[in-house]
Amino acid sequence: MNQQQPIHRRRLTRAEIRRRRRNRAIRRIAGLTLVVCVAVGGVSFLLSRRKAPVPTADAAGSAANSAASSLPSAAPGSKAESSAVSGAAAESVESRDNLLGLTAAEAQAMLADPLMILVNHTNKMPENYTFETAECGSKTAVNKTLQTVACNAFLELQKAAAAENVTVWMQSGYRSVSYQTNLYEKKTNYYKQQGYDDAKAKEMAAAIVNPPGYSEHNCGLAADLNSPEHTGLDEGFENTAAFRWLCQHAGEYGFILRYPKGAEEKTEITYEPWHWRYVGVENAAKINASGLCFEDYIAALRQIAG
Repeated sequence: MNQQQPIHRRRLTRAEIRRRRRNRAIRRIAGLTLVVCVAVGGVSFLLSRRKAPVPTADAAGSAANSAASSLPSAAPGSKAESSAVSGAAAESVESRDNLLGLTAAEAQAMLADPLMILVNHTNKMPENYTFETAECGSKTAVNKTLQTVACNAFLELQKAAAAENVTVWMQSGYRSVSYQTNLYEKKTNYYKQQGYDDAKAKEMAAAIVNPPGYSEHNCGLAADLNSPEHTGLDEGFENTAAFRWLCQHAGEYGFILRYPKGAEEKTEITYEPWHWRYVGVENAAKINASGLCFEDYIAALRQIAG
């Protein structure tokens, strides 16, 4: 039987001993570091969970709304889209649910437009209402100018009418307050000569010629129109081709019939088919669509604007 040979172990050198000791030290440090990191992370997590506030119903709702707003639009026909459209439509109906179909902001903007200034028996033209004028009256016109913007619009209107063989003349436009004073006093004296007392004469005169400062002609936006068919400024003008053309097309150039038939109680002025007022194209379209006289339209705007 063979005897087992004894195992001879090689003695390590000092360098090898030092290397093994260094490797064991490194492994111990790495292990301890890992344990410490795990422990610190766990403690931080537990502390954050403990300090985190519980969201309220309002906060949760706000977060949900915020998240929903960041998501892509819902597919056509989905409940989300249907709900959004219904909400927008409801808001639109609510904000425009009035006689003119305007929002409060739109009504305020129209009232602030200088072209929408209301001048009548009870609304005097503001002292600071200033403007420039330009000439557009006919050769026989008494007052040949209008506010520049109204003048330019009238010239375009006149050109368009001429293209359809209709002649429209501007017979009386801007009047100074002093000129208006003279007209009013003449009309008042006429009625006094008819036997009326001073108060009644002024009242009757005011139904035809507004007192000074209370006439649209003083603001340069009113134009008395006529034509070769009828040169007088009276109701006979309504029987002309010029008047019929104006009724159909004047709004396209920013003019409205200022004192329509049937509105005398509101305007306090007798029906004047020759008297047209410049308000701007967009404003004219809205006023004409409403079917209201200017006084009623302004009153409706004020109510909507609040």
